[in-house]
Amino acid sequence: NAGRLAVLERTADVFVSLDRETRATVDTATAAHHLNRQPQTLRGWACAETYPPGLKPLRVMGRLAWPVAGIRAVLGVA
Repeated sequence: NAGRLAVLERTADVFVSLDRETRATVDTATAAHHLNRQPQTLRGWACAETYPPGLKPLRVMGRLAWPVAGIRAVLGVA
């Protein structure tokens, strides 16, 4: 629907392209965007420890930090 498309267009401007990402880790929303998954899916992976190999998140003060190198490896662009 048009409303959802408008939201997706706005959020596309917020995320840095994966090849231009300079941080070592990213938050759950950013990782989910790059992996084309919902953030809750990544939270489920972290909770059940069923994430793809190399994508183990770090827990920092109750938050998840996903390794950019792991995201690149999962996508095959490492």
